Amino acid sequence: MLLKLTGSSCSGKTTLAYSVGERLRHVVVHDFDELGVPEGADRRWRNRMTEMWVRRALEYQDRGIDLLLTGQSPLGEVLASPSAPLLNGIAVCLVDVSDEVRCSRLTKRDPGRWDAPAVDAFLDWAAWHRNHAEDPRYRPDVIFDDSWSGMAWYRWAEWTSNDRRWRTHLLDTTDRPVAESVDQVEHWVTEQRDALKSGRLTLSRGWSDETADRAGHGS
Repeated sequence: MLLKLTGSSCSGKTTLAYSVGERLRHVVVHDFDELGVPEGADRRWRNRMTEMWVRRALEYQDRGIDLLLTGQSPLGEVLASPSAPLLNGIAVCLVDVSDEVRCSRLTKRDPGRWDAPAVDAFLDWAAWHRNHAEDPRYRPDVIFDDSWSGMAWYRWAEWTSNDRRWRTHLLDTTDRPVAESVDQVEHWVTEQRDALKSGRLTLSRGWSDETADRAGHGS
């Protein structure tokens, strides 16, 4: 299955993922940008790379291995990727942090690199992630506009926040020790894997079928 840690920059996604990967069997960890980010990378690039990682997850799936992937693609982009319905299961966790902490981390990580408008863009993207996690109808234009033509947005474009398939786990790392956050991510990963095995995972194979029982309300 694909286990995705998403969110804006400097929330701690990569640190948490690699720490968890050392604890669990049959889980491989990758960072979305590990193959490099080209100059002028845009939304279409992120869309195509999301599909590439979904295909990589399918390769691991065939070998009985789950992919824990860090990156900034939100739930909606993962679900719209062409190959997403072929995955046995999908689970997404939004790793978040307060604006104050994010600004501090950006300054420490990349001294002098980001001006005020760039920092505001990171914060706006983080705020959008929070709202998207709660409601698929919150400003879908942010990811729909100028997107790659291969994306299948129609799969969830009519969903509401009550649709049980629309679920992103939220982990706020603000003022939380790293070790505690690692424990939380490990617990989340274990829960999602157990849910898939027991048939309780809402984004298991068949989630994209337009049937009443899959799109019903509830938890």
